[in-house]
Amino acid sequence: MGFMDRIRGEFIDIVEWTDDSRDTMVWRFPRYENEIKMGAKLIVRESQVAVFVNMGRIADVFAPGMYELQTGNLPILSTLKGWKHGFHSPFKAEVYFVTTRQFTDMKWGTQNPVTVRDPEFGMVRLRAFGGYAARVTDPAKLLAELAGTDPQFRTEEVEEYLRQLIVGRLGSLLGGSGIPMLDLAARQDELGNRLAKALTEELAASHGISIPKFVIENISLPPEVEQAIDARSRMGIIGNIDNYARMQAADAIGDAANNPGAAGQAMGIGLGMAAGQQMAAAFAPQGQPQQPQQFQPQQPSGAQAAGGGAVPPPLPGQQQYQWHVAVDGQQQGPYDHATFTGHIGSGAIRRGMLAWREGMASWLPVEEIPELASYFRATPPPLPPQA
Repeated sequence: MGFMDRIRGEFIDIVEWTDDSRDTMVWRFPRYENEIKMGAKLIVRESQVAVFVNMGRIADVFAPGMYELQTGNLPILSTLKGWKHGFHSPFKAEVYFVTTRQFTDMKWGTQNPVTVRDPEFGMVRLRAFGGYAARVTDPAKLLAELAGTDPQFRTEEVEEYLRQLIVGRLGSLLGGSGIPMLDLAARQDELGNRLAKALTEELAASHGISIPKFVIENISLPPEVEQAIDARSRMGIIGNIDNYARMQAADAIGDAANNPGAAGQAMGIGLGMAAGQQMAAAFAPQGQPQQPQQFQPQQPSGAQAAGGGAVPPPLPGQQQYQWHVAVDGQQQGPYDHATFTGHIGSGAIRRGMLAWREGMASWLPVEEIPELASYFRATPPPLPPQA
């Protein structure tokens, strides 16, 4: 070995990066005046890529492995510098190591509610949060578009940008998914997969990043929507609209019983009588119309009503309608008029529900049927504060 060979051997460099962090995406190899000696060893570990940059231009990219830097394995850099074979002098170049493993500790959340249109509840304002994983798929593009010359580019520097992008896509995805508010919780995984795919398509093309995993931990609904969902769930468990009306009446009796004083007792008595009538109507055969209570004058002591006290028939000319209602796409009924309007008063039948009776050409929303419209008129405003 000649004298010059020994000198070159003494000055051979090792270019490598042993990453001891969990959040560094890009790291620049520190070298005085960026000088690297020809013949230096380049070590690229698994989940890393090394990128050589010359005078601001991306040159050669190295996958995991060990390399001896020569003009033969630096084709782009050799071309940029005009090297010939056998060039042995030190050269200037920046070396960036890019991490290609998944960064899993990434968080996102909506600082402000996202407005979504729902076919059943109308405009709904949602909040959501969760986590996701990000991975660099194109190191050169990441350097050019995001990292630049940053000597240590961390996830926190891109996390806010990704959060804004996620929130911007969340509203349009929820609105276009066709998933009802009632089913959001059960289909969070499906929504997460859709968001991961949409974000990857956009970020891979523009920044060299993919989103292999996206998790929606929670979607918060407005309180009024949650109450409607709870009521719908209770009605579904109980079975039908009749049982739901009985349940509401029982709840009202319990609330009134907890009211101290004569007013609470009177309210409890009144609600109990109303509940009894509703229960009687609900347990009555569905095909037989209920007769309204008829006024009967008091009889002298011992007198018996003719016919054994039979209830008189409806007055001539009064039409006894049998109503049907659609609940969650299922037809329920028939109900006589008194029972039906009682369900309206209890809240079991609400605006927007479809109803039909004999003589109607088609199903209509209950508030658009003339004989029912008065039940859905605007309620009076609250009383002013009492002195």
